[in-house]
Amino acid sequence: MSISEQPAADQASGERPGWPILQQPRGFVACLGSLVFAVLFLVGATAALTTPATTDMVTFVALMLCAAVSVEGVRRLGQPRGISHDLLGAWWFPVVLLLPPIYALLAPLPVFVLLQTRVRWAWVHRRVFNACSVALCGFLASVLWHGVHAGDPIAGLGGTSDASSSLLSVDGVVLAVLCCMAFTGLNAAMIAFAARVSDRPERGRSTALDREAIMVDAVELCVGITVAILAQVSLLLLAIAIPPTLLLQRSLLYQQLQIAARTDPKTGLLNAPTWEQAAVKEISRARSTQGRAAVLILDIDHFKRVNDSYGHLFGDQVLLGVATTIGQELRQSDLLGRFGGEEFVVLLPGSDIEEAGRAAERLRARVGDLEIAVDDVPVAITVSVGVAVAGDHGNDLVELLTAADLALYRAKETGRNRVCLPAGRPGLGGHIPGPREGHLPGSTEGHLPGSAPAQRPSGDIT
Repeated sequence: MSISEQPAADQASGERPGWPILQQPRGFVACLGSLVFAVLFLVGATAALTTPATTDMVTFVALMLCAAVSVEGVRRLGQPRGISHDLLGAWWFPVVLLLPPIYALLAPLPVFVLLQTRVRWAWVHRRVFNACSVALCGFLASVLWHGVHAGDPIAGLGGTSDASSSLLSVDGVVLAVLCCMAFTGLNAAMIAFAARVSDRPERGRSTALDREAIMVDAVELCVGITVAILAQVSLLLLAIAIPPTLLLQRSLLYQQLQIAARTDPKTGLLNAPTWEQAAVKEISRARSTQGRAAVLILDIDHFKRVNDSYGHLFGDQVLLGVATTIGQELRQSDLLGRFGGEEFVVLLPGSDIEEAGRAAERLRARVGDLEIAVDDVPVAITVSVGVAVAGDHGNDLVELLTAADLALYRAKETGRNRVCLPAGRPGLGGHIPGPREGHLPGSTEGHLPGSAPAQRPSGDIT
């Protein structure tokens, strides 16, 4: 598992500004610097304790060639954004168990720096972090493995010649499982910590602790130990390990790409088509049971000014921060999606006009409390919200989106940072009109009870 190697916006636009590491939060920079220093120090220290052996080098090269085949085999499928899961552990774990710890430090170099460059372009600092994280976790697991066999952790730094042979015993396999579990757990913890200090919680909905990730890690562990046992018997048996590993990897990526096709890459929320499909079903269900439902459209105030003033990378942080804040305030049954640009849409099943108004006002207030810093200078963020309720402002999704869009436009026209209802039920022609259609110039009616205008002029970004 690795942290997202794809930037949110600049990769899509083809921009590659210089020294992007300087735009990262200080916590992430400090974390990355510490990892690089630790790996370089350990390489130097263990090199002096390791006795070179031709068989070890041949085994290392063979495993790296298998990793190259695995990476090349899935290259044409691409990889989704966000935290990605792969089966490269099938080749990490044999290095950890069969070779001295120094090889665990060196293994990520050809895979991340050379091989995965063919799969996707990535910011150098993210690729370096992934390589160092895997290297350090693999080293610690290898030291644990060899240290137990040597009876001394210090002696385990240089590796033990008889450690790999224990893979042919039950006790050795059990110990290998425990060491590989330690590798997986530590790597997941480092990924989570890096995501936290980088202020990018990787909203891919595939966190290090969800059920799917645990299942993938378990499969990866089993395949890795199986490959290690085969390599211990004979390196030629690695040839029969490559096809099933490739098949598992392709199946895994196919599932991840399906999920990625349903989500917005910048925020991890449902994208517009997926949200619309789910919303249509929910509204139809509400109509058939004579229930209620409400639609909210939230628009970040002066978002273009944010991008123009602070850059698109900061704009992406704003989008992610607003998406996270909104998601934390919603119920599990609510549907949240990104509708494009700086607009978000929410479907509130079972909500009447009063409940929808309270929910919209709560979201507006929570986002208003959100502050994202630029060079330690906080920038205030506000949203305008349009609300439409099934039965009052429309009977299907097109009508509700049209009404909520008109209400949003009225909120923008009357000062922003507020919640509004549509002035009246809009006439429809089976399409979603632009924001100016149906606007009532000079109208001030339609505000929800309790949704006061902004109390602070600084609520808009300036």
